[in-house]
Amino acid sequence: MSSSRRYTLSLSCPDRVGIVAAVSGFLASHQGWITEASHHADAEARRFFMRQELLADSLPFGIDALRDKFAPIAAGFDMDWRISDSARKKRVVILVSKQEHCLYDLLARWQADELNIEIPCVISNHETFRGFVEWHGIPFHHVPVTPDNKPAAYAKVADLFREVEGDVMVLARYMQILSPELCENYPGQIINIHHSFLPSFVGAKPYHQAYTRGVKLIGATCHYVTSELDQGPIIEQDVIRVDHSDAPDDLVRYGKDIEKAVLARGLRYHLEDRVLVHGNKTVVFR
Repeated sequence: MSSSRRYTLSLSCPDRVGIVAAVSGFLASHQGWITEASHHADAEARRFFMRQELLADSLPFGIDALRDKFAPIAAGFDMDWRISDSARKKRVVILVSKQEHCLYDLLARWQADELNIEIPCVISNHETFRGFVEWHGIPFHHVPVTPDNKPAAYAKVADLFREVEGDVMVLARYMQILSPELCENYPGQIINIHHSFLPSFVGAKPYHQAYTRGVKLIGATCHYVTSELDQGPIIEQDVIRVDHSDAPDDLVRYGKDIEKAVLARGLRYHLEDRVLVHGNKTVVFR
């Protein structure tokens, strides 16, 4: 029996007795071999969250039949659910401006097969990284953004995302505010790395804001993008200690290392269906 290909079932639903028994019993009835199981009950929201990972070839049928057979159970518990196949690489479209560190890190992880993804294209509002991206064999699209052309620019971004059949957009220090329409059309599909420990220091130049405030910790936040600036559901965060001797440029330099790591972890959690969103909060089964 191969152990490489897996199906992942992730779900949330109103909390009640019998959810775990129904899901596990269903999988067991079809000889489903569970390799990883996580669940969480939010007592305040009265909502239940679950993620089950199982060997694909332990089942006598494929993923389409699995979805069809599970649908009645999901309906009975009013579940929000999905089943993904590890054999299908998710297609990640990267958006970047002039900061290189997150782009470089993601492409390095992709080349090293640390991220099970395809990168169908990179989109930028500057030409800065065309040569670097195309050297990797990845199409590069320059979509300029000015105060006068924002609706047309973001319509072009959306068109490109659809054309390449993207699964997720990653804003790898893309220093533009996306249009509300773009955010609303792709809920839970746009991931941003913000260079502060949100909810502190939203918007521009957060390291300089942190320096002015005299903080002792700086951080980075990976979150889903919504129409409210830097207010989307948080996926991952981390911090590093600083002190009075550090200048703003030092904070920027320290922060770049955190940003890369936080974005990579947050993206991995998303790709592996470990993130379940409810309202403006997330449950992350790490």
